[in-house]
Amino acid sequence: MPGSAPSAPDVVAAVIPVFQEEGAIGPTLHRLPRDVVDHVLVVDGGSRDNTVAEARAAGGTVISEGRRGYGRACASGVAEARHLGASVVLFLDGDGSDMVERAADIVGPVRRGEADLVLAWRSAPGREPGSMGRHQVFAGWAIGLAARALAGTRYRDMCAFRAIRVDVLEELGMTEMTYGWNLEMQLRAAHAGLRIREVELPYRRRLAGASKVAGNWRGTLRTSARLLAVLVRTGRAVSAARP
Repeated sequence: MPGSAPSAPDVVAAVIPVFQEEGAIGPTLHRLPRDVVDHVLVVDGGSRDNTVAEARAAGGTVISEGRRGYGRACASGVAEARHLGASVVLFLDGDGSDMVERAADIVGPVRRGEADLVLAWRSAPGREPGSMGRHQVFAGWAIGLAARALAGTRYRDMCAFRAIRVDVLEELGMTEMTYGWNLEMQLRAAHAGLRIREVELPYRRRLAGASKVAGNWRGTLRTSARLLAVLVRTGRAVSAARP
């Protein structure tokens, strides 16, 4: 409206759950563009290596989360982001595999009001050899099909690299405190009719260490079983909520 005051710019907080990411978290934070992200929140789940010191040296604010669980770490980071006045939260991994230097591609559509939830498509053509096993690509594809059947939205991936407004996230009513957090968010977002966008940002190999979740077939099968439980539980919850 003519004469109205311009709206305040969005404050963006990056939330990065970590556990034993020495050698990776530092370079990851250095790659993260600070003209896009205002606060860098590294949520540590009890690392016994040099992760915490490395994160602080790279300019991150470390939050110690004594309770285990990927989703719990994300929730703790969101709570701190809200306390700092952030209106948009950017989630990413601390192992260097996400193309964090292109954070603007994820945050931008949310800030401009073009999308409510923006996710990276990590298995897009051009991903670095060795960054994802075939079992991981297949698991993402299968989960995408199941999500379409339950919530009506076909996802191509379940990448942690994503952005959403804090108030929108709170309205989703997240409850999953394990690494099923990302899947629950996507199912609830689809059920809520959010505008969802996936951006091609091919995955890279982690900079150091080994995956805590899907570094081999056994880990992937265990993860897939837990995600299936989240899929069923959340699917029932959103179905029950339908008018």
